[in-house]
Amino acid sequence: MTDLWLTLVESVNTAFGEVHVMTVWEVLAVLLAMAYLLLAMKASVWCWAAAFASTAIYTVLFWKVSLLMESVLNVYYMAMALYGYWLWTQGGDKHQGVKVTTWPLKTHLKLIAATGVISLLVGHGMATYTQAAFPYLDAATTCFAVMTTYLVAKKVLENWLYWVVIDIVSIYLYLSKGLMLTSLLFVLYVGLAVVGYFLWRTALADAREANTLKLLS
Repeated sequence: MTDLWLTLVESVNTAFGEVHVMTVWEVLAVLLAMAYLLLAMKASVWCWAAAFASTAIYTVLFWKVSLLMESVLNVYYMAMALYGYWLWTQGGDKHQGVKVTTWPLKTHLKLIAATGVISLLVGHGMATYTQAAFPYLDAATTCFAVMTTYLVAKKVLENWLYWVVIDIVSIYLYLSKGLMLTSLLFVLYVGLAVVGYFLWRTALADAREANTLKLLS
């Protein structure tokens, strides 16, 4: 009986130790993710450095709680952080970086339809061949986030609207897995995504006005 009690106490201590370590890393990831979003709202190229560090941490955290596609997604985010940094500094016309732009509704409907089909296929595969939690929701947030991150790199205005929906679904996933700090972060993300949309829309309007004045002068 004593041995059983000692084993139980030791197991509990180990579990609390693991949770403590995970929480510390989650706090750091959350802070870096916040830095990324705030810098992205201002269209600062340094947002990609914060994104790279944050997603590297989340890659490990999500793997540990069996959100497999979320973990894979963050590997992609790391690569996109490098691509986004290059594009915002060296891409675009005359290597001056890309500017905020907008895509027509028809293009977005095609993107949503194609990404939705891919999400269903990936979700089915995960449900059939893996032990992933919430395979279809996990797949959907992953596939749409992959597409939307590319829109961020291209500075497409509507990326912020996609993030509002993705973040709301992600909140449910993270709450279900006990990632409380990350869940709270994504609640804030929803509000900041709305703010980001209006900031980028203002920047787009200002750029169009400047181009118009330039043509008239």
